[in-house]
Amino acid sequence: MPNSDKFIENIINQTRCSERKFKEGNFKGAIEDKREVRFLLNSKFCDEDILKKFKEELSFLYKSKFDLINDHKLRIDESKINKIVKLLEEKSDEKYIEGDFKGAIKALRRSEKYLAKKNFLV
Repeated sequence: MPNSDKFIENIINQTRCSERKFKEGNFKGAIEDKREVRFLLNSKFCDEDILKKFKEELSFLYKSKFDLINDHKLRIDESKINKIVKLLEEKSDEKYIEGDFKGAIKALRRSEKYLAKKNFLV
């Protein structure tokens, strides 16, 4: 894909913009940006390399010294992670339809934390 770098740059910028809006309390703007990112990730232009770079960006955004989700990810398998992500994305969609933008963005952010690159203990 010739515009792969531009495509992933757009996704990363959109994700960072969403995080900034979330921290400012603009939950509707944050969820709109996240939904657009999710649409782009599900498009035919997204490949494994783009997903890998996106997950690395998520790891950077959600890096925390005390991260219970990261601890939980170390103990569960990939299929369970996928079930949790799907459940959280569905919950986000339900909250969005109800007009609860704060609940929708929180559920989507939580699902992204499960998608973030796995950190293994050495």
